Amino acid sequence: MNFEELRRQFEADLSQTHDLNQVKCVRDKWLSRENGIITGEMKRLRDLPKEERPFFGHAMNQLREFAETKIEEVRAYVVESETRRRKKRIDVTRPGFPYAVGKQHPIRRLQQEIEEVFVSLGFTVFDLPEVERDYYNFEALNMPRNHPARDAQDTFYFDENLLLRTHCSSVQVHSMETLTPPIRAVATGKAYRRDPFDATHSPMFHQVDILVVDEGITMGDLKGTLEVFLKRIFHPDIRMRLRPGFFPFVEPGAEVDISCIFCAGAGCRICKQSGWIEILGAGMVHPKVLRMSGIDDARYSGFAWGMGIDRVAILKYGVDDIRLFFENDLRFLTQF
Repeated sequence: MNFEELRRQFEADLSQTHDLNQVKCVRDKWLSRENGIITGEMKRLRDLPKEERPFFGHAMNQLREFAETKIEEVRAYVVESETRRRKKRIDVTRPGFPYAVGKQHPIRRLQQEIEEVFVSLGFTVFDLPEVERDYYNFEALNMPRNHPARDAQDTFYFDENLLLRTHCSSVQVHSMETLTPPIRAVATGKAYRRDPFDATHSPMFHQVDILVVDEGITMGDLKGTLEVFLKRIFHPDIRMRLRPGFFPFVEPGAEVDISCIFCAGAGCRICKQSGWIEILGAGMVHPKVLRMSGIDDARYSGFAWGMGIDRVAILKYGVDDIRLFFENDLRFLTQF
């Protein structure tokens, strides 16, 4: 079969196309890598005498380029024609179709609710970087070089000075360097740790951290602010208790529990029959942290606490697997 005959056959096939599916069929018939006519002809190249191969290869390449160009021209024409036909069928007087506008993600919804509580209490919201310096994430928070929290197996390091923040507690240092007492600062956002991704852990999670610094701040102020916050987030009848706890950046430190929101403190599977659920860690700001941030610890004192927003969402919304918040399953997310 000569080249002109092949070209005429191709043009005849292409002239019969009227929609995109037919254009695709012609392309597959002539240019398919496995069974295309031009591909099959090219396979004959190795069987020809050496002196005929250059002319044959050049002619077949020209035919392929011609076919590809014509197919693209016809495809563009068909698309344009179908678009014009659809526009003609549009009834501008017809009512619009209803559409879903989406909903706020439950974690973002709770994050915003927490910020609104603190703003109403006179706090300033800090938007801190997720890529943090080692100084703000660890050193200025009284975590020495040998502290286990700084281990590379727990922290995502970029180099010896930069890392993905492991908590939002750096708001303490940033706010004390930026503001002068009295200070009421809150930060919410993502934090990162080398944790397994399972029902109760995630390498990326959300936290809220707050700081108050002023003259005469005591544990009583800490307790009172905590009670107001927890009652507004959970329920006005929620009860709270403090237990001794250790955190490098506070002294003294406390673990904070709330009465079980599922059994009202009577004891159930969720609270392991204790009637209490651990919710956050808190304490009075360590004097060393105040001094490192340029605050006179002889004159000022303060309190701070940090809490996992995802953990609160699990309790508040009755979710039993943290992974559901990150899987983007609309069947789950549209329930909130």
